[in-house]
Amino acid sequence: MEKKSKIEIMFDRMKAKKQEVRIVRRIVFVIALILLIGVGIAGYQGYNYVTAALQPVDPESEEVIEVEVPIGSNLDSIAELLEENGVIQDARIYKYYVKFNNESEFQAGTYGLLASMTLDEITQSLKTGKVYREPLFAINFPEGLTLEQIAENVIAEKTDYSAEEFMEKVTDEAYIDNLMASYPNLLREEIKGENVRYALEGYLFPATYPFYEENPSLELIIEQMLDATQANIAPYAAILEEMQKTPHWLLTFASLLEEEATSKSDRQTIASVFYNRMELDMPLQTDPTVIYAMGEHRDRLFNEDYQFEHPYSTYTNKGMPPGPIASAGASSIEAVLDPTETDFLFFLADSEGTNHFAETYEEHLANRDKYIGN
Repeated sequence: MEKKSKIEIMFDRMKAKKQEVRIVRRIVFVIALILLIGVGIAGYQGYNYVTAALQPVDPESEEVIEVEVPIGSNLDSIAELLEENGVIQDARIYKYYVKFNNESEFQAGTYGLLASMTLDEITQSLKTGKVYREPLFAINFPEGLTLEQIAENVIAEKTDYSAEEFMEKVTDEAYIDNLMASYPNLLREEIKGENVRYALEGYLFPATYPFYEENPSLELIIEQMLDATQANIAPYAAILEEMQKTPHWLLTFASLLEEEATSKSDRQTIASVFYNRMELDMPLQTDPTVIYAMGEHRDRLFNEDYQFEHPYSTYTNKGMPPGPIASAGASSIEAVLDPTETDFLFFLADSEGTNHFAETYEEHLANRDKYIGN
């Protein structure tokens, strides 16, 4: 085999180097193309993700989501809170949105937000302290109503549901079990007591509730009211624990005040009367419990009515009735835990609804003769 000349060897090396250069260029080109495609895909995906994150979580949702923004919260914690509650899709994107729009000065408070709200609507709500959306309508549930009265006087008149449908829902055992699982600190085994007439009696908080859909479900109405009850009782959890009392006891006591009192001061004073009576092992003897026990409205009671034997009657039984006899408002709940300090053991209401208190039975009889007569 003939040896290649030096020139031929150099030529072969040159061709080999050119071949290597071509291969390297191709590899570089392929890698660059792959990277470019990757960047393009990543950019496209990123664009889609950001665009989606700027949209409402669920444009069709009408469910109100309660979000509590604590005092001193910063943008990071608020954004995380909104994402955790399902009001926004991505906390980071929302922070960028807020900063880009130069928004600030969010207010602490409890907000009823919707997953269908835009980021701007949410931001405006947090800035003004108000829900930046007008409800379609609102329903007022007055204080002092029983479940049956709520069914007949509110639900049947203000919604498309009948009183029977409402009562069927609030007495459904399976539904009550589900509610107990959802509200373990509020709805305890006491509501299923042997002598309790209705498990949810007194647990639907009286207030005006906004609704954002034309025909809200009974579940939404009921659970919105339970949410309000829980929110109104939660601040007193430590006090109840110290007293070794439960929410059921509190709502039962408060319902008596709601039915007897006409003013906040009356509630606190009547609460003191009941405490004084219980301390002396005297029956509470409050007429509304007899009326509730009899299951029918009475403008007045007669002597024989006070002998009516029933677990709810505080004339034939000492202590609290088995459960609430009506829905109590915030003033009655507060009065139970902050009563006036008195030595009163008796009270009665005159024809104008004004209550008159007495420390002794003799004083009470004198008040009866003076303000009611025979």
